[in-house]
Amino acid sequence: MTPYEIALSYLGEQEIEGSLHNQVILAMFASVGHPEIDDDETAWCAAFVGHCIEVVGLRSTRALTARSYVKWGEPVPDIELALEGDIVVFKRGNSTWQGHVGFFVGDDGKAISVLGGNQGDAVSIARYRKDKLLAFRRPPHAPSSNPFAGDPGEPFLFTGDVKR
Repeated sequence: MTPYEIALSYLGEQEIEGSLHNQVILAMFASVGHPEIDDDETAWCAAFVGHCIEVVGLRSTRALTARSYVKWGEPVPDIELALEGDIVVFKRGNSTWQGHVGFFVGDDGKAISVLGGNQGDAVSIARYRKDKLLAFRRPPHAPSSNPFAGDPGEPFLFTGDVKR
């Protein structure tokens, strides 16, 4: 399985409004080394991407910032060479650190479609302007022996100790 295939299995997963928090999202934070995050309102696009990468046996950046993926994996030098499932990183605002990260779905000529977490408070496919693009990165091949692999039809659930 690829990180993108794992990501697809989470389509529709969303934050819970109010004082309750989605345990699946909290488990994503925990799986990338941040079990201290105990709410689903904390920006989670990087946790989502990192979780999907870790599930297939690769090491993510384990950072909670989208821009941490600007140098992760292999560079994809041109949008025409981007493949479905590549990591795409966007800038956000006028900040040098804020951004968004997700998985490349396609390019319709006007915008880039991205499968990502924390897009409208859910895992969804959304379109992003090309002028915000920072990088395309290709995940390396996953190890052949994956201790996390399970039924590809079911989302992977981290079963470690999660703060509630």
